Amino acid sequence: MSHTPHELIEEFPDQVDAMHTLKENDAHFAKLFDEYHTINRAIHRAETDIEPTDDLHMGEMRKQRMVLKDQIAAALNAA
Repeated sequence: MSHTPHELIEEFPDQVDAMHTLKENDAHFAKLFDEYHTINRAIHRAETDIEPTDDLHMGEMRKQRMVLKDQIAAALNAA
């Protein structure tokens, strides 16, 4: 598999253990984590023309990823 930019481990390298713990113990965090990875991979497939999309849809996906990342960051800061 090719490298997918914006992986959470790269975005929050100093909080890998906290992410793992939250994923195991917090269902809401686990859902956010999974949703982030799903949209991040969809964006990567679109950017590499594996599954091309129009600019509007790409922008919407990027906004969704940003919202999820912000929610994940807030959960990590609260932990």
